[in-house]
Amino acid sequence: MRHFLWPQVRAPRSAPIKLPGARVGPMHLHQIEYFLAVVDNNGINAAATALGLAQPTVSQAIRGLERELGVELFHRIGRGMVLTSAGHSLVGPARRVLRGVVAAEGSVLDVAGRPRGRLDIVAMAALSVDPVARLVGAFRQEFPAVSIRIADLRDEWAGTALIRDGHCEILVCHLPRPDSEDLAVCELGVQDWWLVFPPGADVPPDDPLPLSALPDDPHVVVPRGGSQAGEIEQAVATAGRVIRPSVVVEHREARLPLVLAGVGATFLERTMAEASVARGAVARATEPRISRAYGLIYDPSVLSPAGQAFVELARSSAPHG
Repeated sequence: MRHFLWPQVRAPRSAPIKLPGARVGPMHLHQIEYFLAVVDNNGINAAATALGLAQPTVSQAIRGLERELGVELFHRIGRGMVLTSAGHSLVGPARRVLRGVVAAEGSVLDVAGRPRGRLDIVAMAALSVDPVARLVGAFRQEFPAVSIRIADLRDEWAGTALIRDGHCEILVCHLPRPDSEDLAVCELGVQDWWLVFPPGADVPPDDPLPLSALPDDPHVVVPRGGSQAGEIEQAVATAGRVIRPSVVVEHREARLPLVLAGVGATFLERTMAEASVARGAVARATEPRISRAYGLIYDPSVLSPAGQAFVELARSSAPHG
């Protein structure tokens, strides 16, 4: 589980946030921080770990926030925490409050006129190695006073809402996005998907491998619903072949270990496919090529200096930039 750590804000109070039907009182910023940590980490214990605090400290802060608002924010079900309707209505405003604090910190330049503060990025797992790791490494070398928080984009279709809700400044995802009309888009490149087979698999020597010659091996697949999974399935069907699942796994990171264990073949991003060869897997590009453009999505009207610097660096490093 990826733990999310919100900024350690220690200002005494924030402006009141109004909830429908709630009795509004003054709220401490740390209460908002703890509330969002519980939401993002799916419980108080994980939130306390992410925040580096004792569990009772976080629990008492949440109880205090509920008393001040006059509503329950979570249903306590066993050891679990499920948002109430009031809790759901607080998430967006709470994110905007903390986003404003982070933006205020990031608006102050250092003595050399360079950005400082923190930059929040949400990225698809498929893009975490390239371009995210590459860009973040280059950015940190040039702007060491900026700390970066990178979170996984778990729901591909919820990405732009994270920008609008103030959860992040920059989204790294596949393009195009039909829900990004009011946001800026910076295309960075194209990502390919290759076929990866278990060690010792009897694979035709063709490279690239025609999809029409796809062996009738079982596949490790992710659940339907992701756009790329659908495009891959459609490309295989167009070639007159069918993907026969052996395992359906929600955790994309588990695909390669399952392939190496001989469970079946799978489609992986090119960088992961190439790296898998060193571990004994057999990798092939495909014909026709299966690919998707990727890039950054952001709201230029609210970008911090750090966010602007990151976009400029990414744009300058793009093949067409």
